[in-house]
Amino acid sequence: MLIYYFICITKNTSMSIAIGQAAPQFTLTSSELKEVSLSDFKGKKVVLHFFPLAFTGVCTTQLCTMRDSFGYYDGLNAQILGISVDSPFTLAKFKEENSYQFPLLSDFNKEISAAYGALYEEFAFGMKGVSKRAAFVIDEDQNIVYAEVLENAGDLPNFEIIAEKVK
Repeated sequence: MLIYYFICITKNTSMSIAIGQAAPQFTLTSSELKEVSLSDFKGKKVVLHFFPLAFTGVCTTQLCTMRDSFGYYDGLNAQILGISVDSPFTLAKFKEENSYQFPLLSDFNKEISAAYGALYEEFAFGMKGVSKRAAFVIDEDQNIVYAEVLENAGDLPNFEIIAEKVK
């Protein structure tokens, strides 16, 4: 089995998100080719998982961890959303192959990754404008209660703290 790990040091000029601030609003196209807005989930907790690229080892681990914990979050009135700069068509295949129960959203134009401070200017293999691995927990009023943006794409977010913040 061939697994790629992208580990890189990058320049970052994007702004960071502060705990307590209103979550940047968005409308993105899902893997089902439907528009999904953050505002659709007002009154629910939302767990946003940004990931660099579909079909890579660490990204698959990140989202499979959330897939395997789905019942926990569903039981807490929480919605999981995965976001990357991949096309909705790539995300549809990624979702199908891994049986994810939550929407994968395409930030193909890189605006939402940048708004959340989760965008690499430069990534591996000369790629530019790739989502950083990041996790955010948004409360029912759509304020940020947890933010974790990882500089090293080989690292995973702290799933225990995410679960604790949703509870």
